[in-house]
Amino acid sequence: MDSNGISDLYTQIFSGTTGLITLAFYVLVVIGLWKVFTKAGYPGILAIIPIVNIVFLVKIAGMSGWLALLYIIPIVGFIFGIIVAIKLGERFGKGGFFSFFLLFVFPYIGYLIIGFGESRYRQV
Repeated sequence: MDSNGISDLYTQIFSGTTGLITLAFYVLVVIGLWKVFTKAGYPGILAIIPIVNIVFLVKIAGMSGWLALLYIIPIVGFIFGIIVAIKLGERFGKGGFFSFFLLFVFPYIGYLIIGFGESRYRQV
């Protein structure tokens, strides 16, 4: 038995309905990212690997993959996530409103729209 309650928290988060919903959203993001990576010329399998997919998403947005380390810093990571979403949207011909709401706030919808939609990846 864990004295600090971490095992109880883990059990509550990853069991039952909550765990299934979390898994479903993760699968949706991976499917969308797989298509986004493929459109950008990267192997789609990279979308499955958690940290690697962030590095390549930053590269697709037109920045150095090393900048993905900024996600570790709490407030900077939040702001950097918005910047990456907007730059990624620009690469696929989407505006700032689309990028903020559907790539940052609701990425499980935005990545599917970009991946399976008509938008094309443009390298600048």
